[in-house]
Amino acid sequence: MKKITREGGIVRCAVPGKQLVRALPGLTLTELAVVILFMLLFATLLMTGARAWKRGSDRAACIMNLQAVQKAVRGYGNMSGKNPGDTVVGLEGQVVGSGLYFEVLPTCPGGGTYILGGDQIPAMGTLYMSCTLSTLEAHAPDDTIDW
Repeated sequence: MKKITREGGIVRCAVPGKQLVRALPGLTLTELAVVILFMLLFATLLMTGARAWKRGSDRAACIMNLQAVQKAVRGYGNMSGKNPGDTVVGLEGQVVGSGLYFEVLPTCPGGGTYILGGDQIPAMGTLYMSCTLSTLEAHAPDDTIDW
């Protein structure tokens, strides 16, 4: 005759001369807590990586905006016969506007503000436009000599 008893999630089956122990299927509370802990850890790592990726892509897009404006100003100077260092009254209006190099001035994807260089065509290696995040988040190119 078999006698079956339950003690704390373990089924004990007593057979004359033998004792069989079989655990019930499922997770213990400790195992469940460890699984949740690892899921939270992986989610934290994922969010940290995504934030770093976003900041890097914002930086790259900002530098591309700086390069595009620099090339537009330089292109305007070349098409108008102006040399670096020459003053053009209303230079921004000659580059930004309907039918010109830019319809509207680009905006920094990282939330910075662009500061324009005024009415002077910049010298080689000098940027016409800069970002306010250039020191905080490196929204500035390393080398601009070929722009």
